[in-house]
Amino acid sequence: MRDADETDATAASAGDGAPDSNPDTDPDADTDPDADTDPDPVVRRRDAVTYEPVDAAEGLSKGVLLDASDGAPHFAMRRFELAPGAAVPRHTNAVEHEQYVLAGEYVVGIGDEEHVVSPGDALLIPAGVEHWYRNEGDEPGAFVCVVPNGDDTIELVE
Repeated sequence: MRDADETDATAASAGDGAPDSNPDTDPDADTDPDADTDPDPVVRRRDAVTYEPVDAAEGLSKGVLLDASDGAPHFAMRRFELAPGAAVPRHTNAVEHEQYVLAGEYVVGIGDEEHVVSPGDALLIPAGVEHWYRNEGDEPGAFVCVVPNGDDTIELVE
């Protein structure tokens, strides 16, 4: 990324010998048909993220870091916090989840197995696979969770 006050003079005088082309006047000029729909870059500062409790699990809160409303075309990135002693019941989701553990040590059940996770661990929870969380520690747990944009059906498992 370059600073906004830099000019395109260096790029324009690259010396490749090719004539300059103008996409407005040259029908053979290379153009990107999606140029007008490309998302703008976004930087969301941590103090701009609002956390709300998750209805299905007392002690779990969610903050949306980036999603379609920010122009992210494919994925939503959320940050979850799991309080000490909190548990998320067994459930499935209609979409896959990729997670990255930021803080704490807690248990994640996936399918028939339980895993103790800690900062730096990454998880893939495929769509439709039962999973649950339990924080038995004294410190809050936190993780980033990335999912495809769009609707997600969550079903609690008895």
